[in-house]
Amino acid sequence: MSLEIERKFLLPEFPNALIEEEKLKVISEQRIEQTYLAMDENQELRVRRLVDLASGEVTHTHTFKVGNGLSREEIEYSISENIYEQIIKAFGFVPLTKNRITAEWNGRIIEIDTYDQIELSVLEVEFDSEEAANTFKAPSWFGKDISTERQYSNKKVWRELQGKTAQ
Repeated sequence: MSLEIERKFLLPEFPNALIEEEKLKVISEQRIEQTYLAMDENQELRVRRLVDLASGEVTHTHTFKVGNGLSREEIEYSISENIYEQIIKAFGFVPLTKNRITAEWNGRIIEIDTYDQIELSVLEVEFDSEEAANTFKAPSWFGKDISTERQYSNKKVWRELQGKTAQ
């Protein structure tokens, strides 16, 4: 298992000015559909369909994560479209959908997720160590640090979405 160390921020507004000034360089943009197959307080199992918006390339992944907060263990691997479709049809869940922009800012890779079903934009920064994550000074445009706030986790948002569609 690899270790995922990241901090998340509640992005108050999309940084168009930084892109125009070329202080934020967009590397790629993806359309993501993700569905959770199983979860508890400490683990999650999900599948994703990812579409690269520039090339149209479609990939599918299966991910298992353990832990909460700043540092989590993660196993992710590719699956076929056929397997992905079978899983989605078998469970009948509504996927959480979002656009993800991967960009370079100040020598660092960041990801900005903008969700469809809720009004929410989250900025993520990954780190090589917990020490690096803890000492990182985020600029004000990143917004509030929500790294340890579970109400902003993808799985919580997805779970709430399932409740809304069942009504």
